[in-house]
Amino acid sequence: MGRFRSRGNRLIIRRQRRPLTGGGDGYFTDFYHHLLISSWPLLLVQIAAAFVLLNGAFAFGYLLDGGIANARPGNFSDVFFFSVETMATIGYGRMAPVTLPAHLLMSVEALTGLIGFAVVTGMIFAKFSRPTARVRFSRHAVISLRDGVPSLLFRMANVRANQIVEAQVHVVFARQERTAEGEAVRRFRDLELTRYRNAIFAYSWTVAHPIVPGSPFHGATREGLLADDADLTISLTGIDETFSQTVYARYSYNVEDIVWGARFADITIHTPDGQFALDMDHFDEIVPAPSGIAVTPGV
Repeated sequence: MGRFRSRGNRLIIRRQRRPLTGGGDGYFTDFYHHLLISSWPLLLVQIAAAFVLLNGAFAFGYLLDGGIANARPGNFSDVFFFSVETMATIGYGRMAPVTLPAHLLMSVEALTGLIGFAVVTGMIFAKFSRPTARVRFSRHAVISLRDGVPSLLFRMANVRANQIVEAQVHVVFARQERTAEGEAVRRFRDLELTRYRNAIFAYSWTVAHPIVPGSPFHGATREGLLADDADLTISLTGIDETFSQTVYARYSYNVEDIVWGARFADITIHTPDGQFALDMDHFDEIVPAPSGIAVTPGV
């Protein structure tokens, strides 16, 4: 399965390589999706490269035919820039096709340019208009007492100056297990949360999973979870109030990211005018649990 990791406000997804098959898997299987998730610099580089390659191909055709008036014979740069003028519908007028093959090639290029610019315009608009969530997850999860119950805790913060309406969080616990027949499988379990819905997620939200009988953490040890390659995957979904569209964020914790017997530092700041703010400089900070409440799941 894929592993998800967030650094700062970036979500990094690491997936295992899949072998290419004859069924269509590969780099160009979903080229639209690839372009949509590409970074802006990479997308612009790919558009520029396609533009140059297409114009180069048409220029080579013009060069073979030699049917462009006022283009120097055998000069690739002249026919290349004529191709650019044709594809971009600029048409300065100095150079023009004079033979039938050149006219036909120019017609094909004009149609290619119209379709290409329509596709690129739609792609850029889709990329600009796609709503995204900027949710920051705590670097560590902790296990400590919450209302007297040993609990797994992590916290999230909405770092964008808007609200995520009807936010819901879903936590999945995964680890390697063996079936009764001895087959190694990876099992997934949904964790029960004390609160999985937040009507308005505007600031910080600490999510708690009570470690009670029935919880996969009940009676578990850190060494046992490490041996089982256990991890947590958190999915947050909600509606962006600005775009009225669904947004999501995802993060994962390995067992190494979970700290037993610790709690999160307080990040609430009360201002002189009676308001409160969040001190994000200490968002990831954890402190030892008060003496006497360091916990071991299941104890």
